[in-house]
Amino acid sequence: MTVALPLDLPQEQLDALQSAYASPPRAYHNFQHVQEVLRHYHEVAAGPGWRQPAEVGLAVLYHDAIYEAGQRDNETRSAELAVTHVARWWPTAGIDAQRVVDLIELTARHGTLQPADVDDEAALFLDCDMAILGAEPALFDAYDRGIAAEYRGHVPAWLFKLNRRRFLKALLARPRIYLSDFFHQRYDTQARRNLRRAVTEKR
Repeated sequence: MTVALPLDLPQEQLDALQSAYASPPRAYHNFQHVQEVLRHYHEVAAGPGWRQPAEVGLAVLYHDAIYEAGQRDNETRSAELAVTHVARWWPTAGIDAQRVVDLIELTARHGTLQPADVDDEAALFLDCDMAILGAEPALFDAYDRGIAAEYRGHVPAWLFKLNRRRFLKALLARPRIYLSDFFHQRYDTQARRNLRRAVTEKR
């Protein structure tokens, strides 16, 4: 597997990343998700561009490296792993590790941030992670099922359904689902279609 980033990641680092994303087994927050977010990362690179492409790329790679459904410290632990790996494999590369940490920790606030709360680059990074909301219906449905599968056994089904519907309704009620103009223009319409359908089905 190759990862196209401004940094040429050594195989040992890639192996460690893949191992992290495989434990525990995940239906959605796995390395396939990372590769999809990377696809949007490259869309931005070809469009408005990144001021700190290496730092954003590392944040993409590590943002869900630690993930246990229902836990509140996933983002913090993922950021800590990123810092450890940067220190191990890129000690002299001039990586702004704090920027990587800040970006990863912002993902804990999906659905609560306004465009004015973050800088333009952070908005684009967060939107890369949320682009799945505006995917074609079949891909959105697979994402929705994957989230449900990850919570199965951790949260009672009725409570998950209630909280999930509440989260999706809150997203739908926002004047802006996406923080950046780049993603708003491309995905808002389809995201709202997907969210309306999902909210209706979860009644």
